[in-house]
Amino acid sequence: MAEADKLFAGNIPGFYDRFLVPLIFEPYARDLSARVTSNNPKRVLEVAAGTGVVTRSLASRLPANAKLVVTDLNSPMIEHAKSRIGQDERIEWRTADAQNLPFENETFDAVACQFGAMFFPDKVRAFKEARRVLTPAGRYYFSVWDKIAENEFADVVTQAVGEMFPSDPPLFLARTPHGHYDVDTLRAHLSLAGFSEVSVDAVDERSKAPSPREPAIAYVEGTPLRNEVEARDATRLEEATTRAAEAIGKHFGAGPLDGRIRAYVITAAR
Repeated sequence: MAEADKLFAGNIPGFYDRFLVPLIFEPYARDLSARVTSNNPKRVLEVAAGTGVVTRSLASRLPANAKLVVTDLNSPMIEHAKSRIGQDERIEWRTADAQNLPFENETFDAVACQFGAMFFPDKVRAFKEARRVLTPAGRYYFSVWDKIAENEFADVVTQAVGEMFPSDPPLFLARTPHGHYDVDTLRAHLSLAGFSEVSVDAVDERSKAPSPREPAIAYVEGTPLRNEVEARDATRLEEATTRAAEAIGKHFGAGPLDGRIRAYVITAAR
């Protein structure tokens, strides 16, 4: 994985939260928070929280006596998430690496991670850390995207932007968010981390947008695909967004748009 794949800074958090969250993350956040809260946990850890879409959903479901610790590797994402949620005495915010969690053993009843595991350079190590901080009856809940061909807008954007740089196409979306979908490998990594009981659910949703421009901005300017484009030619970011919008319009029409998205949701018992 390229180091820049993990860099969510500068203008990315704002575009990510405004465009990408409603486009693809909100339905899965509702699903994941419902799973996490189904066992009435009192202490929950969220890792790779991004701009807080799952945090907000969890906060709406957890009781007043619960504790939610929210972490992300990128401080700008945490700051953006805090600004969205306001004052909540149940929530503690920390900048932290999922591979080296700054918490004692057996601290949390549940660990949640929506679409963050794909960014862990050493997944077994990150999974071991999640297991270490779980109580004996605790559960680890996380999600990963299916292959890019099953996520239509992302696939079209990748192809359109790739045509701008044919000798060195930017492949962030295919490589990282949509590059870690092999369920057998995930099960093997969880087993190596010490988890004994693992269930996997394929969850299909629909990605909706009022026009092609919104998903183009979401993917090109609200993810590290932006970093890849600017590294190749810093003057062509707007062109990349425009080309992506044109390609989406060609495939799905002028709007409103509706595209297929698919993810796997994994539950691992300690």
